[in-house]
Amino acid sequence: MSFPWARQYQPATGLTKWLDEKLPVPRLVYNAVGAGYPVPRNLSYFWNFGVLAGFFLTLQIVTGIVLAMHYAANAQVAFATTEHIMRDINWGWLMRYAHANGASFFFIVVYIHIFRGLYYSSYKAPREMIWLLGVVIFLLMMATAFMGYVLPWGQMSFWGAKVITGLFGAIPLVGEPIQVWLLGGFAPDNAALNRFFSLHFLLPFVTLGVVIMHIWALHIPGSSNPTGVEVKSESDTVPFHPYYTAKDGFGLGIALIGYFALVFFLPNYLGHPDNYIEANPLSTPAHIVPEWYFWPFYAILRAFTSDFILPAKLWGVIAMFASILLWFFLPWLDKSPVRSGHYRPLFRKFFWFGLIPTMAVLFYCGGAPAEEPYVMLSQIATAYYFLHFLVILPIVSQIETPEPLPYSITEAVLHSDKKPVLGENTAPAV
Repeated sequence: MSFPWARQYQPATGLTKWLDEKLPVPRLVYNAVGAGYPVPRNLSYFWNFGVLAGFFLTLQIVTGIVLAMHYAANAQVAFATTEHIMRDINWGWLMRYAHANGASFFFIVVYIHIFRGLYYSSYKAPREMIWLLGVVIFLLMMATAFMGYVLPWGQMSFWGAKVITGLFGAIPLVGEPIQVWLLGGFAPDNAALNRFFSLHFLLPFVTLGVVIMHIWALHIPGSSNPTGVEVKSESDTVPFHPYYTAKDGFGLGIALIGYFALVFFLPNYLGHPDNYIEANPLSTPAHIVPEWYFWPFYAILRAFTSDFILPAKLWGVIAMFASILLWFFLPWLDKSPVRSGHYRPLFRKFFWFGLIPTMAVLFYCGGAPAEEPYVMLSQIATAYYFLHFLVILPIVSQIETPEPLPYSITEAVLHSDKKPVLGENTAPAV
């Protein structure tokens, strides 16, 4: 969005003036993440997670490039080269643990980022494109993470690849040819490992390109905020730098404390012990389970146990993909004129006491064995998940009576709509 009051970039030296004329990168940075980009003054720490996601994406790319220098995508030696990285390469153990746990932290911050967007309806106009690109990023993340999980070529890597690619076999007529085409054969082997390694290396750069478009789309309408009220005047905003660079820096510091605690003290906590056993096509693990960030969708997949018109396996595949694809339609399913969940009492109840517990159950059941009572809990949670987005959300958006909105962001922050004066005490009277 073009704000008339936004600070303009002024080159200070002859070199920066020349660079601004020939290749205005400093101006671009200044206007994108510097003092030239005004943002709402009331952003909470929930708005830090976009920056955190960008940081962990960069971390994954850097550590992934280093690991690729020493990895061999060959079924005969893939497991051995992974151990070689851990044992023989200088700081190889750190690179691998940083990469593996970086993926988990990347998903943690993205999940929080998504649920913040769901609660504050960040998918509503005029920010639909930001949301749609965000869903594309999430799908790319899932594809990249799945292929990366196969590369260590441990037991869970091999059998996870076999199970997930086997899902395509449930598609009538074309399923089996697609499965063979993906694997380069009838079971995971050299061809599959080479393809997955190539795509795992390529897709993060594709993701980075979509992230750039995501940020570009964000700068057109400007950032949303906890009230859902649009910016009306200069008093509603502050420059991104130094206010939010400092705030994001503090949030990044807190995240890195947790991240390095995991890397140095609990590096294998989020992994599966069977993946430290070399892949054996003749020995099936007792409990095949994907990485934790796939668990809710794996629970949805396993929730279908009976054939009804179509085979149960096909219903599971359809539901698993539909559980993410329906996010594309949220801007049109939720017709409420109010964005923020703070001012939508009925929506707020269904979100905190319906959707959040449902996702918690799906996370838990996805990592549990495929037996009762976990299957039944998965079925109930899956039914509510789709009911929430396809039925409850559209109805609630039509029938609820929102609470009164503040006139402006300034009013919400200062409890008045006057322009703040530097040095003036704006705290409310006690």
